[in-house]
Amino acid sequence: MSEETNQLIAQRRQALQELRRRNIDPYPYSFDPTHRAADLHREYGDYTAILGEPRVRIAGRIMTRRIHGGSSFAHLQDETGRIQIYLRRNVLGQEDYETFRRLLDIGDILGVEGKVFRTRTGELTVEVESYQLLAKALRPLPEKWHGLTDVETRYRQRYLDLIVNPHVREVFRKRTLIVQTIREFLNRRGYLEVETPILQPLYGGANARPFTTHHHALDATFYLRISNELYLKRLIVGGFERVYEFSRDFRNEGIDRFHNPEFTLMECYEAYADYERMMDLTEEMLEQVALAVHGTTEVEFQGQKLNFARPWRRISMVEAIRQTTGIDVLAQDVAGLRKLLLERGLPEEDLETEWGSLVAQLFEETVEKTLVQPTIVYDYPLEVSPLAKKKRGDQRFVERFEPYVAGMEIGNAFSELNDPDDQRKRFEAQMARRRAGDEEAQPLDEDYLRALEYGMPPTGGLGIGIDRLVMVMTDMPSIRDVILFPQLRPES
Repeated sequence: MSEETNQLIAQRRQALQELRRRNIDPYPYSFDPTHRAADLHREYGDYTAILGEPRVRIAGRIMTRRIHGGSSFAHLQDETGRIQIYLRRNVLGQEDYETFRRLLDIGDILGVEGKVFRTRTGELTVEVESYQLLAKALRPLPEKWHGLTDVETRYRQRYLDLIVNPHVREVFRKRTLIVQTIREFLNRRGYLEVETPILQPLYGGANARPFTTHHHALDATFYLRISNELYLKRLIVGGFERVYEFSRDFRNEGIDRFHNPEFTLMECYEAYADYERMMDLTEEMLEQVALAVHGTTEVEFQGQKLNFARPWRRISMVEAIRQTTGIDVLAQDVAGLRKLLLERGLPEEDLETEWGSLVAQLFEETVEKTLVQPTIVYDYPLEVSPLAKKKRGDQRFVERFEPYVAGMEIGNAFSELNDPDDQRKRFEAQMARRRAGDEEAQPLDEDYLRALEYGMPPTGGLGIGIDRLVMVMTDMPSIRDVILFPQLRPES
């Protein structure tokens, strides 16, 4: 903290002491506004009187102040925007006016009552007849001409970011709108919103390393969920035919512009559906999201114009690799795929050992970044999809798809595997990978297998990464920009 900042804090604390000496409570209990800033601009946007009669009560944070002897102007900012206020000594009285002039600062929260009018320069304004200090700010806001631009500070002190960067508040309003739109879309289709455990005795539903904790009362190890998939499918076994959940999931993995250890996932499951029906649902749902946020299916993300209108391009993984690279992976064996990946600069120690895993690696290295417009990539190799049904007609693959937008995957979907014997074999293959050192391979879940043995109908499942979807819909370059409090290293 700079010496200048320390001095400003000391001055504000002196003002706080003076306020208390004058028996002015700097932190009172309540205030009852009649309007917010946006209400005033909407209701009185055409108001032309120099001094009018509408009397209002508003509250907000002081963002600017201009002191002119016996009169002053300021701007109050609330959740909806800013409104100018006008204070005069001959209206407020000497003591109240001087208190505002000498003891209040930018950043303080103020409630005012007065009349609405429009200044000679045309700005809608409230002439203050009385005011109440609602919270004395002891720290100054960032310097007004430069604002808050340091990325680390913006993420760590999100409250400050929200105060001084109005566009950030708009991002999170849109995030809520996106979630509401998906929720309403699924509700209209008869889906039931449910809740499943965050603390799980056995994690599963994805390939990831979990966060581990200990439950003292049960004297047992528990895991923060990496996915809610296996619990939601237990509900399908139990007789619910359409379920969904917005879940906070946790994966003990690296952090970059597309990954955060804590993230939001929407998963939905529909009995008697397959992955083709979930493709249709995905396209329609995300088209509706674009319309809700932008009023059009066209969305701009990082200089790219994307169109979410149906129908989307649909392409198999094998064909996507062939069109992008000219390589027919069906004609390649393990050695050939490894050679192709080595030629593209991947270190040998990073190469997979199974045919299907190498195909998926080649796709990630060569195709993903080219998928700019909304695209569904389907039919993934069996080895990388332990929870999906085998593809009809070609059991080297499974009925799985991922929606891609702007070069990144934003979801995952299957014709869900409901054969308990096949599922056990897949789990056993995952356990072999774990024994070979793969920390992200899925553990074998005996209770889930027991549930499948009671019978699960054919089911289509879909997961959508809400954070990445919000990135695209709000034109934000990093996942941290759309999570209110992203994970950071502890402050030293």
